[in-house]
Amino acid sequence: MSFAKIIARETSLNEVRIANTLKLLDEGATIPFISRYRKEATGGMDEVQIETIAERYSKLEELEARKKTIVAQIEQQGKMTAELRKQIDETWDAALLEDIYLPYKPKRKTRATKARELGLEPLAKRIMSSACRDAEAEAQKFLTDEVQTTEAAVQGAKDIIAEWVAEKQEVREMVRVVFRRSGHIMSSTAKGKESEAEKYSNYAEFDEKLSRCPSHRLLAMMRAAKEGVLRVKIEPEEPDAILQRLNKWFATNRNTADIVGDALSDSYKRLLAPAMETEMLQELKQRADTEAIAVFQSNLRQLLLAAPLGGKRVLALDPGLRTGCKVVCLDENGNMLHHSVVFPHPPKSDSVGAERELKSLVKRYGLEAVAIGNGTASRETENFVRNMKTDKPLKVFVVSEDGASIYSASATAREEFPDEDVTVRGAVSIGRRLMDPLAELVKIDPKSLGVGQYQHDVDQGRLKQALDAVVVSCVNQVGVDVNTASKHLLTYVSGLGPQLAQNIVDFRSANGAFSTRSDFKKVPRLGAKAFEQCAGFLRINGGKNPLDATAVHPESYHIVKQMADDAKCTIAQLMADPGLRRKVDLGKYVTAEVGLPTLNDIMEELGKPGRDPRETLEEFAFSDTVHSIEDLEAGMVLPGIVTNITNFGAFVDLGVKVKGLVHVSQVSETYVKDIAEAIKLHQHVYVKVLDVDTKAQRISLSMKGVPQH
Repeated sequence: MSFAKIIARETSLNEVRIANTLKLLDEGATIPFISRYRKEATGGMDEVQIETIAERYSKLEELEARKKTIVAQIEQQGKMTAELRKQIDETWDAALLEDIYLPYKPKRKTRATKARELGLEPLAKRIMSSACRDAEAEAQKFLTDEVQTTEAAVQGAKDIIAEWVAEKQEVREMVRVVFRRSGHIMSSTAKGKESEAEKYSNYAEFDEKLSRCPSHRLLAMMRAAKEGVLRVKIEPEEPDAILQRLNKWFATNRNTADIVGDALSDSYKRLLAPAMETEMLQELKQRADTEAIAVFQSNLRQLLLAAPLGGKRVLALDPGLRTGCKVVCLDENGNMLHHSVVFPHPPKSDSVGAERELKSLVKRYGLEAVAIGNGTASRETENFVRNMKTDKPLKVFVVSEDGASIYSASATAREEFPDEDVTVRGAVSIGRRLMDPLAELVKIDPKSLGVGQYQHDVDQGRLKQALDAVVVSCVNQVGVDVNTASKHLLTYVSGLGPQLAQNIVDFRSANGAFSTRSDFKKVPRLGAKAFEQCAGFLRINGGKNPLDATAVHPESYHIVKQMADDAKCTIAQLMADPGLRRKVDLGKYVTAEVGLPTLNDIMEELGKPGRDPRETLEEFAFSDTVHSIEDLEAGMVLPGIVTNITNFGAFVDLGVKVKGLVHVSQVSETYVKDIAEAIKLHQHVYVKVLDVDTKAQRISLSMKGVPQH
């Protein structure tokens, strides 16, 4: 069966479209490129669908490689049959494939292998046969110097039977289904760990059906189990039902029913149940990882696509008390013009000098907005700046500092600012995050950005791959100005990577700004395939060809030129005049290679060349009556900013250093199935304070019945 057919059966997507997508992936096309520029081949599948296909394709390739290993192992043992080979060839479920292989898999020494070495396998076969009338009498025939009693012989036979049963594919699948349908996950405090288990008090005596256990609970329990604080186990609701079914299947000879029954009980308790418990925990962990990673991906996407201030001159402040507020002035391109330190807060309390310095900088550098980090002394600094009188009004924004310290000490920051210390680099990062969050945040490991859920407990390889895919998607969705982008931003452009990104920057430094997209081909090692993949996502503003500032791919330039020629105008005129574009009959330009999906995209792009798809940034202010958790009282309604979203709720910054939690049950008057659909990262919200625990530093919030202005 072809991979396309398998994926189509699993996803309900069109098999031909899947086959086309797999062919494009094999040819080196990236997901953003396929999604944007090969809609005819894919039927307009979006990035999520293509990513799903790519992931399953990778798993199937791994499974195919595993099959080859298994086949080679069985053939080496001389046990391969046509029926077995057919069964392996037709199995595309990893668990079932391992079930098939289990009887042939080389094992460590088990009770059954020891019994076989003692020559007791024929006795086990005899006991399992319907012809056996007296197991004890049969056992007499197998007594040796090493097997001196019939009891020992029968026990050895039982061990072999137990392993046979535990390795049968149909038995394992039956037990697996029971565990999945009726399994419960249970946790209890480990002996002697009572004091350490306080933070896991919700799970001290916990019992929940597997199918209902959400990912955040499972990850919390598994973290506690890893720390040795909790004992976690999985059991089906009625294990006796499994034993009854096994007895019905195998204990069919009443003469040996008791012996076989003992072997079946041992098989389940010693072999099957532990194996299934391990398998279920792995399945649950994978499911929990998938859900947690999806939450992280959603939050990261929203963070990266946050509204940018754009090309404004910015005063960036990294607040502090004893060490002062680090001040950086940035031009509209994010270049540092000046840096200094002011001390408006205790212990120095030089508010007069600080105001004089900041007002002077605003005037000298024509600064238009202020970015203030949300760390220590953030609220005090915000109030100070808002009360400062300047010749022209300044827009004031509080910016998340998450990951700024990571960036400031990184090789990237040292490369950008080799002569400045970490405090200056951190302030620059805060200012640039306001101007263009995407361009700045790509320099920082996404795991350091404070928007994950149990991020250290999930599979780190899967997490990195998933988050990198989000960064790539966001960068290509927005597009990149090739003449101003850093190498770090260029790295994530479709078809590039670190080396080609560096080559582009080096070429730009040596030859000046790119004037046409065709100049990309002059960059060392940027070949035809890389050009195809990256050209549509790299923009040239003010270049020779107006199409170079758009998402129209160079491979389609001839189509736009033909449209302009037919309309008897230039390409620039066609782009500028909606009336001319409305007269274009797209049907005239449909070919075997180019269909209406691509033509519609072209026309849409001609009408908004180079427009940033991100929203417009809005100014926000915390309540001026609340500055610390001690100022909060139940019943207060306050403005806040959503800083993180998890499956169980959203965290909201009220400007009091401690983030409050809006539990998922408090987001709306109606039932919320997916919190990500009800609330967004960085959303400005109004919340009601339900409860404040100053000792535990916890704030409970609600959005129920609170008008959102």
